[in-house]
This record gives sequence, structure tokens and C-alpha cells, in this order.
Amino acid sequence: MNRSDVLGLILMLVLLPGMVGAAETIEYVALVDGGKQAGHQKVVHGDDGVTRVDFLFKDNGRGPELKEEYVLAADGTFATYSVKGASTFGAPVDENFRVENGVAIWKSTSDAGEQPLTAGAAYSPLGGSPQSLAVAFSALSRRSDGKLPLIPSGTLTMRTVTELDVVKDAETRKVQLVMLTGVGFTPTFFWATVGPQPRMFAFIFPGYLQLIESGWQANGPALEARQKEAEADALSDLQRRLSHPLRGTTLIRNARIFDSELATLGPASDLLIENGRIVSISGGGEETARVDRVVDAGGRVLLPGLFDMHGHVDAWQGGLHLAAGVTTVRDMGNDNATLQQLMADERNGRRMSPSIVAAGFLEGESPMSARNGFVVNDLAGAKQAVDWYARHGYQQIKIYNSFPKEILRETVSYAHSRDMRVSGHIPVFLRAQDAIDMGYDEIQHINQVLLNFLVEDTTDTRTLERFYLPAKRIADMNFDARPVQDYIALLAKNQIAIDPTLATFDFIRQRPGDMSQAFAAIADHMPPDVQRGFKVAEFDIPDDATAARYAKSYDKMVDFVGRMYRAGVPILAGTDGLAGFTLQRELELYVKAGMTPAQALQVATWTGAKYARVLDDRGSIEVGKRADLILVDGDPTADIADIRKVALVIKSGTAYYPGEVHEALGIKPFAAPLRIEPPAQQASQQ
Repeated sequence: MNRSDVLGLILMLVLLPGMVGAAETIEYVALVDGGKQAGHQKVVHGDDGVTRVDFLFKDNGRGPELKEEYVLAADGTFATYSVKGASTFGAPVDENFRVENGVAIWKSTSDAGEQPLTAGAAYSPLGGSPQSLAVAFSALSRRSDGKLPLIPSGTLTMRTVTELDVVKDAETRKVQLVMLTGVGFTPTFFWATVGPQPRMFAFIFPGYLQLIESGWQANGPALEARQKEAEADALSDLQRRLSHPLRGTTLIRNARIFDSELATLGPASDLLIENGRIVSISGGGEETARVDRVVDAGGRVLLPGLFDMHGHVDAWQGGLHLAAGVTTVRDMGNDNATLQQLMADERNGRRMSPSIVAAGFLEGESPMSARNGFVVNDLAGAKQAVDWYARHGYQQIKIYNSFPKEILRETVSYAHSRDMRVSGHIPVFLRAQDAIDMGYDEIQHINQVLLNFLVEDTTDTRTLERFYLPAKRIADMNFDARPVQDYIALLAKNQIAIDPTLATFDFIRQRPGDMSQAFAAIADHMPPDVQRGFKVAEFDIPDDATAARYAKSYDKMVDFVGRMYRAGVPILAGTDGLAGFTLQRELELYVKAGMTPAQALQVATWTGAKYARVLDDRGSIEVGKRADLILVDGDPTADIADIRKVALVIKSGTAYYPGEVHEALGIKPFAAPLRIEPPAQQASQQ
């Protein structure tokens, strides 16, 4: 889950309902990345029976601002509810719920509906504050069956995972960690007080966010450490249930192998794997006597594992990545300690995870700094950060929005001296051409590429302007103009790699209630609450004329990627979005931009491995390389949409059945699992 996902989760944790105590005010502080205050939540339970919530969260120049009011029914669920404000990227939030004559009625900017009220059912808001978690938890804690039906659909369940004593001055309090399931793909962890009327104490996203009751912040590290332990146990259990180790030898028979270097599809072949490595590739007819297990590919297409070149890895993404065939993710910015632990867990096989290639995050100090990685003030601090990343095996550094432009050239040069690539956003008050002149090897995001022509010397790209300015003005750009053509030629000449994350930028054209085009092809496979969330707009699009302009700008972003690719600019398939599914959409957009499906697959395999600096180990199907492989129903070299039909994934000597993984996450499978059987068992089934 990336940082935008967390901001979205904050809005959707709303999904839930709860309970009011006597008249009181409870305040929470939001802390990010090492203790920087990034917002607050003030909950006022009034004598009039109305609870009023003021929620503000701002990180990296963006975040929601919300005002809620609600009244609870006798069972602790919402009798009435309303929320107004703005979402993470500035879209209006205006939602309400009520019960009339036994009918639940709701309306938001994205949907509206009504249905007979089921006794004890709780409304799940689309755009509220974390206080909604507290409401849901409180309502659920009153139920003897441990289940809370949700409106419009779904059921929430919970269990207590652990308890911990917290201290403030001379006061000691016991709090409990509960695990809520039934919403989204994975559990939500939530700290609550213990007692006859439990309520929210803290919500923690390890490595990033702590929302904790004011005055108790000093307990945050202990709460986070205990939560990490609990999550690790749950993740280990998931790995045990869904992974299938392939010790010894495995024969994949009758597979059409994709040559990722040449972007061509070969004839049916047999491929022998031993202890996670490819040991032979033949024209067919491999003897099975000496192999431990066999899979008959039945003419399916065999690809190298896919690369997502722009992730922000968290502990729960692994299943979504692997089920989509993503076996390597380049992490483009994370809490350093968290990422080190995630990489260690992956290497030791403790959790489902793609392999991780680390890029070190480097930011400058400002009120709008993103706090993950290192935040520096001067060249000495920047060099110390680069040295730390180099010692810990990072392949590159990523520069961010607030980095001081005065030390950019020297920092880039120093990173190069440590044999590290340099990429990133364009620091505020610079243009992309300036960053290239100062030695950048790569640029993240299509908006950062095109802001080169849109910013003035005073444009503050640390704000939402970095999104709204491209949406407003790219529609009018003439890509055939000489300055634009010269710019593309400069990118090609210097081999500046571009990580456009096109699929993630689909939000600039989505209106409230419309299905996100980034996920339209998979929506009917998703749990109902996730489908509903796909219709929530993030951008402020006030009228039809603005919608048309933003849609045209988005289409031209896609076109610009195609122009860069044809000119010889390296394109990297990254997402910065929902794990797995976003990469599949990204490849579709590359085909829309003019690549052939085979070329798009090459970008997500060979090119990814090259620029992640692991091409000697993976990225193509060759003897001696790691057997990171995916088998796909259909032919994605002819129809890129077939990349969603992954039947089998092999990564680091372990098999995963995507259908099995998806079912465990509440997702309708896209392809039947292609199971690996011992030769004797396979023969008996024929």
C-alpha cells in the first residue's frame, strides 16, 4: 500500500459505524514518519445526542479535511450520519445517511440508494473520518454473535489480538488490539480501550501513520511494535496456507516461452527448474523419471515474472502482487526501518511478497516534506544519507519535491560516485530539463515530465498544483512543437528513463459515481465494498467542460508516453497504486499509446530487470536465471488484457495459485489454478 492508498484508507475507514458515550470531548493527534504532527481528530459527544467530528490530515501537500455529524441508534449504529469536506486530492465530500420508516437511505457524491433496514445493520460511509472505525468497533462489541452486517452490503467481524498497558504521567490504561475483517482485501488493525464502553484509542499504519489519543503519543512506538508482531503472525499464517514450496526438480511441459529480450513468442517447449533456478530448456519431450513434479502448461504462455517499477511496499500487498504475476517490486520510498524489515522477511520466506529492489528516499526540509526516508538540510546531510543507502545495498536514490535545488547537482554527482542511479520528482522551483542537466537518470510520473512546460519560476509543485496544472493545461499542448520535440530528443539522447504511472493518474478524469477506468475491467471480480470504492472520485471536476478538458489532458498524457517510447526513451512499468491490478492496467495503456502487446510485456520484464540492475538474475527465461515465472491463459502477446488471466506463479522456488490467493482475499478468480502434481499422481489422473 502506498501513501495515497493510506490516505484513501483513512477516508474509507469510515466504512464503519459506532457508539457514543456521555457528553465529552476526545482529541487525537496524527503523527507521520518519526513524530511529525500532520493533523488531528476532535470528537465532541454533545449533550444533545449529536457527535461532531473535526478531522484534518495533511502529508506531502495533500490530505482530507472533513466535518462529520452523527446520531446513534440504541444498538450503537448510525441513526443519522453526514460528512462534508474535501478528499485527499480536493474532491468535494458530501454524504448523508438516515433511517425512515424502517428503510435505510443514503446519498453521496458517488452513489445513492435505499434498502429495508436489517436489524443491527450499520451504514458504511464512503468518505468519513477514522472515528467511523470507533463507531463500528463499538457497535460490533455489543453483538453476541461477533458479526456486524453492513449497509449497503458485507459483514464486519473482529477478534481481539493482544493487550498492552499504556502510561501517561501517573495514569495507566489497558488497551486492546483488535483485528477487523470483512471490509477490503485484508484485515484492519485498531487499538481500543478496555472496559464496558470501549472506544478508539489509536489507529496505526506501521512505518507511516499513528493517530493516537492526545497526551498518549509517547506510547506510539510500543503500540506500533506490538502491532507489527501481531501482523507478522497473521502474515506468516497466510504464507503457510497459500504457498507451495517446490523442493527438488519441477518440469513445466508444453509452454510457449516469451523471449523478453526480443519481445517474441516462441514455440512450445519444456523447462526444467531445480531449487528455484532454470536448469534446462528443451524442444519438448523431457523425461519425467528424474523430476519431482510436473505441470502440463497445455500451450499456455510462459513469461518471466513481471516488474512493478514504482511501489511503496507494505506488509499486506504481497498476495495481490503475486496473484497478478508481479514477482519483483522496486520500492520508490518507504520508512527505512520498515523497508529493511520487509526485505528481510521476504528473503527468509516469512510472508507472501515479491522480491524488493530498494530505492532510497531523499527529501529536503519544508512544511510540506514527505517524511519517509531521509530529510536533509544541506549537502553534508545528503551525502550521509547516500552513504547509508549505498551501505545497505540500495540501487538508486529518489529525490523528492522539497529537496534543496542549491545542492541538487552535487548530491546527484555524489550518488553517481557511489554507483547509484538518481531519479525522482522534480524539486520545487526547477524544471525537468534542469534536473536532467544536473544529472538525473530517471523521472517519476508523467505529470513531473510534462510540468517542464507548465510551471513558472514561482509555481509551488509541493501542493496539489502539481496535479491540477497538468489536468488543466496539457489538453492545449502541441506535442509537435519544436520545444517539445527537442525535449523528447533530449530524453532519448541521455537515455532518461521515464516511470509514467499512467494508470494511477486516471483519477484526474474520474467524476463522482463513475467507475474508475483504471479498474473497470476487474470491478465485477471485487468484493462489493471495493466495487463501491472504485466509484469514488478523488479530483474536483465541477462541470462537463472541466471533465472534457481533464479527459483530453489524460489522453494526451498517454499519447506522450507513446511518443517518448518511439523516440527511444526508456519506459518503465510502474504503478504507485493498488498492487497487481494497477500494473495490468498500466500495460494496457502502453498498448493504447502505440506499443504492441509484446513490447509492453518487454517493458514489464526485460526493461524492468535492466533498470533495477538485476538482469543477470531475472527478467528473462534463460538457463541459470531465477525461475520467477508466470503461466497465463490466452495469449497476452496478442491481447494484452489476457495478462489478467494468470494461472500459475513461481517465485523463489515457491508456487502460488492466483485463483487460490484471490479467493482468500475475497476476489473472484480470473483463471482456474494450474496445479503442479507429482508425475505418478498426474499419470493416475489421465
